[in-house]
Amino acid sequence: MPDEKKQARSGHPLALDPFDDSSSQSEPAFVAKPTDAPVYHGFEILSDVVAEGFTLGKITDSEAEPCEEGDAFVVAPDNSRAGLIWGISEKAYFREVLPPDAKRWGVWDVSLPNAMTSRENARKNLESIVPELRRRWEEWRGIKLNK
Repeated sequence: MPDEKKQARSGHPLALDPFDDSSSQSEPAFVAKPTDAPVYHGFEILSDVVAEGFTLGKITDSEAEPCEEGDAFVVAPDNSRAGLIWGISEKAYFREVLPPDAKRWGVWDVSLPNAMTSRENARKNLESIVPELRRRWEEWRGIKLNK
């Protein structure tokens, strides 16, 4: 990722889930995760932003502050997770940033067609990438189940 994009992405508010457990009295849940917590624990899962069994979770709080790029994650039907680095773009892309591992089925750099200014737009954006998400998730599950 170019330095310009890194600089542009700094300073966005975080979408913390105040109900997630922390293993510390003084640190938030995403920093002090309980031992058995899944990746992205401590960040908000949008239970009302679901497409074909995939649920969007947000790291960048684009509802608190509009932005053209950010970080999110997706929760698959089996509760496994993958990271998303998103940007609003008319040009479609879906690229691997980090390969799948035992904890998550990758981190993906994705383009989204709609501004992330509402839950409805977030749902439309999730729907636009579900075919690629499903393919990557099913590949990861196949590999994981065959081990």
